[in-house]
Amino acid sequence: MIGYDGTIYFLAGLGFGAAASAPLAHCLGERFHVVGIDLPGQGGASDAADGSVQTMADVALAAIEAEADGGPFLLVAHSMGGKVAALVAARLLSGSANVFGLAGAVLLAPSPPVPEPMDDDKRALMLAWLADGGLSEVDAREFVAQNVAEPLRESSEQDAVAQVRQTSPLSWKRWLTEGSTEDVSAVVGVLDLPVVVLAGEDDEDLGASAQPRLLAGVYPRARFVSLAETGHLLPYERPDEVAAEIERLWQTTVEASPQVPAEWGRLIASGRTGTEERGMLARRAIADDPHYAPRAISQAQLTTLRALADRLVPQPGMRRIDLAARVDGDLTAGRGDGWRPAELPDDISAYRIGLDAIASVWPHDAEQQDTLIRRIIAGEPVTDAPWDDDALSLWFEDVRNDLARAWLAHPASLARVGYDGFATSAEGVEPAGFVSLGAGLRDPWEPGDLGTPVTVSEADE
Repeated sequence: MIGYDGTIYFLAGLGFGAAASAPLAHCLGERFHVVGIDLPGQGGASDAADGSVQTMADVALAAIEAEADGGPFLLVAHSMGGKVAALVAARLLSGSANVFGLAGAVLLAPSPPVPEPMDDDKRALMLAWLADGGLSEVDAREFVAQNVAEPLRESSEQDAVAQVRQTSPLSWKRWLTEGSTEDVSAVVGVLDLPVVVLAGEDDEDLGASAQPRLLAGVYPRARFVSLAETGHLLPYERPDEVAAEIERLWQTTVEASPQVPAEWGRLIASGRTGTEERGMLARRAIADDPHYAPRAISQAQLTTLRALADRLVPQPGMRRIDLAARVDGDLTAGRGDGWRPAELPDDISAYRIGLDAIASVWPHDAEQQDTLIRRIIAGEPVTDAPWDDDALSLWFEDVRNDLARAWLAHPASLARVGYDGFATSAEGVEPAGFVSLGAGLRDPWEPGDLGTPVTVSEADE
């Protein structure tokens, strides 16, 4: 990635297009590449065949696919764009789009996946503005004035009004009568990724008081930010605050997690990687929740498991994977290796017993910790666990495998060890597997750090 840290894809609200990202881009400076996207009928874009939110998501994903470079990015979405962003994020995390790198989202007074709460009189008024075919300047100014807590600066108001007047009357009507009332919550489901939701205290329908009720179940990791003396047009009213939250989210996600090289990100996004594999890698690349609450084991047991992970799978530096939290998640979901020693109870019970036993004798000194680990592996007596020492050693083998597997499952780890076998599973790709198998050689589609490329014809020779 050259010249910037990452990309911001901006989806605007009703009446606005890609140009509404300009105030935000100005506040962010050169650190981020801000890409505004015109949804159907907005910003001068053509209308779509229908007014469904699914179609808007199709348009947004096509624009993202055209711009994506394999590096990390955030979705930033306002109002109507928030509903579209939920579908976009769901598709990215499922692997059904040829894009990789989603790190999180910043949502500005977003429309929820369920039907948007809107006063009937307000909806009727906005539809009445189309009586003469399109929005007049007077109506556009009224729309802007109704959606801000305080008047905008003259230049910002002129820009906002001009954008509203550019909006296609058909798309305006479709959103009010179809898109805003559409329920896509079943398709979106629960999106477990870092999200910040900003909303104004003076926004009647999609304000700060409404957002937790509308979105907490969709985004379990969401942080809700209330902005005083702010209406609905956050991109124009509070671009500095929005930019600050974008930078904060970037710092706590992308900058705190192992980096997937852009070339590897492009390979994951390519047609060589199957949908299921791409989705798994996309979800595994999401930054760990710093406030993770364990579900299979206790908080104290999680602390012990994290201490073990630090010794068994060291991760020097600041960009770390929370291996213990990921193992807890696997235990909760029943994602084990399918077998256990006959001497041991079920996986969750074994972890609880084993971690408590180790915690009772865990030393503070790192060298002594390593000595204890070696003794457990050797089956020597070290604790008063309700198992014999051989059983503790057998369980500890599972622990080591689980932690190592959690580390290797991350796409950044796959890139680090040079494993790209996930890109041989897609249907309709020829050749589907590897052609050149010699040391220091790679197929043309493989990342450049894996060796010298060999063509299919050379491999056949």
